[in-house]
Amino acid sequence: MPRPAAKSKSAAKPVRTSRAAAPRVLAGTVFITRQVHFNSAHRLYNPTRSLAWNQKQYGLCTNPHWHGHNYVLEVTLKGRPDPVTGYIMDLGELKRVLHRAVVDKCDHRNLNDEVDFLRGIIPSTENLVIAFWHEIAPLIPPPGKLHRVRLYETPRNFADFYGPDADGS
Repeated sequence: MPRPAAKSKSAAKPVRTSRAAAPRVLAGTVFITRQVHFNSAHRLYNPTRSLAWNQKQYGLCTNPHWHGHNYVLEVTLKGRPDPVTGYIMDLGELKRVLHRAVVDKCDHRNLNDEVDFLRGIIPSTENLVIAFWHEIAPLIPPPGKLHRVRLYETPRNFADFYGPDADGS
């Protein structure tokens, strides 16, 4: 059986006569979400109220010896993909931002005593999402815009914050 003819090393290579076409830019607003995890202790306690009031209001969550959670933080950005990268924000970079802004400060910490930006705040899930928003928002570069901060305290209990300008009605 005859062998196929070998290609000559001197065979002419195709010559490009024009530059590659730029990728198409698709119009549309997209939402991207990154999830991170951290573990923290806290106590729900209002020092302006009596111990009896705190126990009635918060139950076991006002234990003076604290209690902990395995928190799940989800952060959603909104924007139009960059025409060069196709990204709103690289998700690896968003992960680094979330660690710098929240996880590195809160993981394996007592939220009442050890986290500077939470001092004097009752660390309910509702207050935490607002505080986290204020830590994260300044670190998000354009074209992304912080859309939502969601914090799971348990798999069934979570709070969402859509920013200080969101209309809650």
